[in-house]
Amino acid sequence: METFWTGFGSLFSGDISLTSRTYLWMFFIYGLGVFFEPIHDRIRRENFFIRGLIWVSLIYLIEFSTGFFLDKVVGACPWNYLTKTKFTLFGYIRFDYFPAWFIAGLLFEKYHDFLDKKVFNKDKKNESME
Repeated sequence: METFWTGFGSLFSGDISLTSRTYLWMFFIYGLGVFFEPIHDRIRRENFFIRGLIWVSLIYLIEFSTGFFLDKVVGACPWNYLTKTKFTLFGYIRFDYFPAWFIAGLLFEKYHDFLDKKVFNKDKKNESME
């Protein structure tokens, strides 16, 4: 997802080769998404707007805390946004990414349900009735 996002973003900078960039740290940071599964199961009956707000809040929490951690331990946050926008919190999160994270969170729900149904043969509707 990150390589798609940064590669597509490079197009807007005039790079028609669609060069993308990520960090090895992201493997571990995105891996924290596994903790979102039980949250999705708990909030699935909420209004989409509430769910979207929850996802943005959780994503910002992880992005801020891991960025802060890397900054303190390694000496730099790999995605320092301070030079890119004024809509940032200490360079760790971008407030102008709110709509993107809102939509991404809701898409992650669909992907989670797809994996449960097609890969793990789980049906959340039947499980919730038991």
